[in-house]
Amino acid sequence: MPPDTGLASTGPTSTGPTSTGPTSTGPTSTGPTSTGPTDAGLAGPRPLDPEESPGFLLWHVTLRWQRAVTAALAPLGLTHVQFVLLASSWWLNAHGDEPNQLSVARQAGTDVKMTSEVLRKLEAKGLIVRTVDAADTRARRIHVTERGSDLARAAVTAVEGVDAAFFAPVPDPGALLAMLRPLAYREQPDIPET
Repeated sequence: MPPDTGLASTGPTSTGPTSTGPTSTGPTSTGPTSTGPTDAGLAGPRPLDPEESPGFLLWHVTLRWQRAVTAALAPLGLTHVQFVLLASSWWLNAHGDEPNQLSVARQAGTDVKMTSEVLRKLEAKGLIVRTVDAADTRARRIHVTERGSDLARAAVTAVEGVDAAFFAPVPDPGALLAMLRPLAYREQPDIPET
């Protein structure tokens, strides 16, 4: 049963992806809310069952995956964000680019200020070198050191192992990637104010 989220349900709930029973007393296939009776005297439609919420499920999947990645990276002395920024820098270097911090942040999908702070930590560990950009003295170019390259390879191998094990139950990995790509790379949608 999912953790208590404050979302009430009067019908039986799914205990996992193999359940064949109903997930709520009202219809769930027509939209985000059911039209069944209200819970606890609250006016308006009943909230969507958490097991039917893609955002709620994605949250749980992400947490489980991040815990597995964090555990795999711990023996290598890297945090998850350090890994992402080191691997992104390494990948860009391997493709002939000596990126600045902004390019690394864009590649990784991270905040520019946080990227700068983490890159300083990677530099202190001897994994990267930041040099002043000749064209813009405010910018720093990133070059992964030999030690950083070795660690990046080991970390990528570890994380790919986590991915292989974590996503093994997915029947069609290509279809999963096809679903994730447009979500990962689209502009932030306008979210209406409530």
